Amino acid sequence: MKQRIITAIIFVAVLLPLVIFGGWPLMLLAYFLGTVALYELLRMKKMNIFSIPGILSLLILWLLIMPVEQYENIFSSLEMDKTDILLVGVLLLLTYSVVSKNRFTYDDIAFMLLSIIYIGLGFHYFYETRDAENGLTLIFYSLFIIWATDSGAYFVGKSLGKRKLWPEISPNKTVEGSIGGVVCAIVVAILFGLLTDLGESILQITLITIVLSVFGQIGDLAESAFKRHYGVKDSGKLLPGHGGVLDRFDSLLFVWPLLHLLQFV
Repeated sequence: MKQRIITAIIFVAVLLPLVIFGGWPLMLLAYFLGTVALYELLRMKKMNIFSIPGILSLLILWLLIMPVEQYENIFSSLEMDKTDILLVGVLLLLTYSVVSKNRFTYDDIAFMLLSIIYIGLGFHYFYETRDAENGLTLIFYSLFIIWATDSGAYFVGKSLGKRKLWPEISPNKTVEGSIGGVVCAIVVAILFGLLTDLGESILQITLITIVLSVFGQIGDLAESAFKRHYGVKDSGKLLPGHGGVLDRFDSLLFVWPLLHLLQFV
């Protein structure tokens, strides 16, 4: 517990100033976190990020994370959007599968591409959310509701939890805890909305918070499913006592893109 607290303090002390400052320091943080997260996922499947397909996947990931403005400035002469480049990446990975005489398989390609999209879009929208007009408020909103969801689910689950939520994936999570997490997120979001300017009504904030809290928990379960499938306890060791980047950002990788899909940004 002591190690978890120390790591959490250091992590918050590093993260919050970069979030507040924004700009290129936050962009570099998004690249760093995305790179580590991809390394963690590939390591689960015993794939080497320093291999030819690993390096190619890293380059595609960086392009997906790249903010729209920077991408347009750098690649405007190519007349290719990110979807076109992703397609080129797919063709190159399929080509390498042939060259490697199927040692690098179709299943490996599918895993790698899904990992790139999952992580790349998540950290792309981390930066894009912060770069929005009301970005700092939205980033804090997303952090607070996920922290409230996690805390509420833990404490309510500990005290009232009886029915298992998804024992095959995460044996300790309960239905009561999940509902408690959503309720806590709603309370925190309403208070946050009253104290700041989210630009939405209380009803809208409540409805959006319910969606984000639920999908934040699904993001947590999705990462737990990865670890259980590949027999891994933690995604990594970057944050002692907390695991890796995926262990800390699994919920937010679902939440940040959803903020855009819900036109909240």
